[in-house]
Amino acid sequence: MSLQQKRILNISIHITVWICFFLLPYIFSPQPKDVSENISRHLLVLYITINVLLLIFYYLNTQLFIPKLLFKKKRLLYLLVVACCFFIFINAPRKITHTINGTTQEMIDKQIQETYRQRNNSVENTFKTKIDKKKNYIRNDKALRYFPGSFVVFLLVLTVGICSQVIGQWKKSESIKEKMLHEKTATELSFLKSQIRPHFFFNTLNNIYSLAVTQNEKTPDAILKLSTIMRYMLNETQTEKTLLENEVNFIKNYIDLNLMRLTDKVKVNFEVKGLIENKQIAPLLFIPFVENAFKYGVSTKENSDIDIQIIAEDNKIILKVKNKIVCSDSNIIEQTGIGINNVRRRLDLLYPNSHVLSVIEENKIFKVYLEINSI
Repeated sequence: MSLQQKRILNISIHITVWICFFLLPYIFSPQPKDVSENISRHLLVLYITINVLLLIFYYLNTQLFIPKLLFKKKRLLYLLVVACCFFIFINAPRKITHTINGTTQEMIDKQIQETYRQRNNSVENTFKTKIDKKKNYIRNDKALRYFPGSFVVFLLVLTVGICSQVIGQWKKSESIKEKMLHEKTATELSFLKSQIRPHFFFNTLNNIYSLAVTQNEKTPDAILKLSTIMRYMLNETQTEKTLLENEVNFIKNYIDLNLMRLTDKVKVNFEVKGLIENKQIAPLLFIPFVENAFKYGVSTKENSDIDIQIIAEDNKIILKVKNKIVCSDSNIIEQTGIGINNVRRRLDLLYPNSHVLSVIEENKIFKVYLEINSI
């Protein structure tokens, strides 16, 4: 939904709510049929005036008083302003109504008495008693003429306004927090990916350097492979996710590039199972594990086997890497550098509670198992 559509919807809701609110007295307390035209006009103008003042107060309260006073912790000043508004609300409607109709309170009281006199004689005394009581109430308590009914309505509008603004402020605050968290996560992911690139290029350039020093005829092909790898890293990794098929081709190129500098003693078994088309994954998640397999599982003196499997299922992608440790370092897990630690952090950010990562060293065998769910 666009911003304009949201605004139109919000305005429509406000109009609908106010119409329903204004119609409530007519629904629950309809006007008697035998009321004179002057009294009817007086009540109509009075009712419209009260509603207009409520409307003005609501939007002044929500758009000005609450944001500028209550939310700025000027609570005493806010209470004084609301008290002034209430004083105006209980006094202004009567005076405005008399001014518009050109009447006075005494005139209206007389017309009310006349209306009751014209009713059934059997109940005339009862009505007179009620009229006398009402007149005394009006004369003695003019300042609070509409109390407690008007006070309840005013308090209702005040409460609804405060609640709506507090909820709106809370939602806005949560939205800002969520946006800041998203931006922080995006920045951190960008930083993590930027760490991988120089680390990866450094290792790859070392491989090509080894070929160039020995004047190996495979050097041009190695440079071409590196060009393809660089193009992938510069283009595909700018997005949050890439096609699994592209990531697989990237790993294939990296394996081929490494095999160019190695002897026949190194065997790499790279296997892809399942349908990888149309599946997406965050880029550069697998390559650190493949790098480490070449770094710690390759020997020029003895046979070295590296097993790499990528399995694509309906709702998950699995990576398995296994290699014999031929490096002299005593603890490979602690020596793997930023690569695996980087991947751990990216997995926590990109696939929270939907991945399994196991990295173990056992009997000189280094094993990696990564499962990413809900693909």
